[in-house]
Amino acid sequence: MLIEARPISDAELGTLITALQRELREVGGGLEFTYEDGAQHLVGVVDGRAVACGALQTLDAQSGAIKRMYVRPAFRGRGIARQMLAALEEMALDAGYVVLRLDAGVYLPAALALLRSAGYGRTQANGFEKRILVAA
Repeated sequence: MLIEARPISDAELGTLITALQRELREVGGGLEFTYEDGAQHLVGVVDGRAVACGALQTLDAQSGAIKRMYVRPAFRGRGIARQMLAALEEMALDAGYVVLRLDAGVYLPAALALLRSAGYGRTQANGFEKRILVAA
């Protein structure tokens, strides 16, 4: 899989985000999200087709948030989400972040399993957090 940066105006990224919103509405009882200004977006491409996405949003000088992670259903179970998560973590390290946070609904068991296996722990605010860089 090729993972590349894309602007929020990218048509293929827009299609993936629309599919993500549709799925969240179906499984999450109408959950919607808004676009955050300044988020950096990645798209995963398999055989020339955009099949996954994710974004990194700055929270403050030392922390970021993972947003809009999605893999098309036909491409799930191939390790694509794990690769996307690793790419977003690498981007966060390059930005100098110490902590990464994200929200994941309890209605997404595969996402929860991925986060746990990647070292993310639950927060009190119903989200997940991972220290990605040990401060010296």
